[in-house]
Amino acid sequence: MIARLTGQLDMVGEDFCVLDVGGVGYQVFCGAKTLRGLPRPGEVVKLAIVTHVREDHIHLYGFTSDSEKHWFALLQTVQGVGAKVALAILSVLSPPELADAIAANDKTSVARANGVGAKLAARICSELKDKAAGAPLPIGNATPVRGAGGSASEDAISALVNLGYKRTEAFTAVVKAARDGNADVSELIRAGLKELAK
Repeated sequence: MIARLTGQLDMVGEDFCVLDVGGVGYQVFCGAKTLRGLPRPGEVVKLAIVTHVREDHIHLYGFTSDSEKHWFALLQTVQGVGAKVALAILSVLSPPELADAIAANDKTSVARANGVGAKLAARICSELKDKAAGAPLPIGNATPVRGAGGSASEDAISALVNLGYKRTEAFTAVVKAARDGNADVSELIRAGLKELAK
């Protein structure tokens, strides 16, 4: 099973790129955001990979972050969401935006993706709401600050839940607060409370 590839970018197609790894060209399917973020051909690219093995094919799906890879797998736990639809969703929503949309039950944002109608968007928001709130927080490129019980973000969510807020509300508030960069638990709690008070 291939989990990561590092090699020279050979070419970029409509929904894929080809990576030259030691003289072997790997075709990797990617979302539009990932493809737009790739460097010029000839430069080195490192992609997190999900390998799909079927009777009639082996497909590689590539992501520039582990949070994208995580959401790609999580989205496919919803009935009606396959690899193509999951990539389409990640092409219009970054992991933090997707987490926000699901936590806020924002079906309209999810339905912006190709192949996602109103019913499927509602199912995604409904089925992933609790999973999204319990998943590792996808906070862009920021490195989570470690707290006593895990990341600062997770500790802040726990603190807000203990104050009586619903977990999904606390999750949304802390994700928004954490986007400003690295912060310790107390800063995230204060920022989260400000978000919740809006």
